[in-house]
Amino acid sequence: MKMAITPARRLVGEIHVPGDKSISHRAVMLGSIAQGDTYITNFLMSDDCMSTIRAFRHMGVPIQITDPDTVIVKGRGLRGLTPPKIAIDAGNSGTTARLLAGLLSGQSFSSTITGDESLRRRPMDRVITPLRKMGAHISGVQDKYLPLSIKGGALKGIDYFMPVASAQVKSCLMLATLYADSPSRIYEPAPSRNHTELMLQAFGGRLDINGNEITVYPVSQLYGQHVDVPGDISSAAFFITAGLLVPNSSIILKGVGLNPTRTGILEVYKQMCGSLAIENVSTSGGEKRGDIIVNASHLKGTVIGGQLIPRLIDEIPVIALAATQAEGTTIIKDAQELKVKESNRIATVVDILSRLGASIEATDDGMVIYGPTPLKGNWVDSFGDHRLAMMAAIAGLIASGETVINGWECVNISFPGFYDMLKRLQN
Repeated sequence: MKMAITPARRLVGEIHVPGDKSISHRAVMLGSIAQGDTYITNFLMSDDCMSTIRAFRHMGVPIQITDPDTVIVKGRGLRGLTPPKIAIDAGNSGTTARLLAGLLSGQSFSSTITGDESLRRRPMDRVITPLRKMGAHISGVQDKYLPLSIKGGALKGIDYFMPVASAQVKSCLMLATLYADSPSRIYEPAPSRNHTELMLQAFGGRLDINGNEITVYPVSQLYGQHVDVPGDISSAAFFITAGLLVPNSSIILKGVGLNPTRTGILEVYKQMCGSLAIENVSTSGGEKRGDIIVNASHLKGTVIGGQLIPRLIDEIPVIALAATQAEGTTIIKDAQELKVKESNRIATVVDILSRLGASIEATDDGMVIYGPTPLKGNWVDSFGDHRLAMMAAIAGLIASGETVINGWECVNISFPGFYDMLKRLQN
């Protein structure tokens, strides 16, 4: 499917971005192994999150979708899942695959996790290795890729020093430890998103957090909760960037999640002299949210790296776009993790933005962008990567002529209503 984007004169209006993808996934998972019902409001009805719902339905969990964005999970209790009759298909969702690997390692049955062609190319050894240390019988293609075969069994707690900051790996080990015979201590090299920690405690789990050291304790039971999912800052990032770049724009994004482990993009844009303000801040279930006000700005180049990277890893493609319009040079470094996302996002971001006329170079751990550079419409490929397709759409708003994006359908992975919301801001 192709999508054509033409320049926008200005963007004005108030929008609610859909629910946070990371939190939506975790609410279904913890709700499924909790006792009692879990009510999830503002759930993200995307392809990735539906993969998680289907996975737990295959393990006997009744899950109802009652409104456009409300989900009721009838929890089966910590040990109430039933063996799936077929391989669990995680689709394109790395979160589904990696977190499930931990949860399934603690079950009394055998299971298999697979995924689409893209997900089957993404490395799973980062969860295979520590899960084996815990006592799980788990294997994959070349001992690294999906499909994963998992034979659940008796797990033991471990001390594990994570080589790379990864919320998915950390969450996988936390879910496995719920079924272990002793606590696990997990050490992060830098803070990554902490949605699992917050939600697990809300469901009755026990954690000790001391800086970058997390101690997770086994539990006898979790209890169903009401989870009101905040707006996804990773989805909001595209509109924040559009508001900064399209002349004379003024946008309000309502109820966006402001978890400090996710707000790196706001800090970067303030460093770049972006006009951003936050109002109406509140907290629910340990998760902060608020309204973000964005106005068109004259941006300046900056350096992005170190411990900031895990706090904005998914936003780097659209930050790179913003850097093409910033005065001076922007350097993105320490971001090797981009190579193992839905695409190699170092190579693919450079490919797309270069085709549109940007002055950008790939490095081993990121990219260097020289700006400001006028962009010109062109044909680009999404590479099947939802965040690249949406980045290209925002680029099309400020590029001269028409920008045509091939493989647009991948946007449904995280943001099915993206195009309609973008058009509303142009009216």
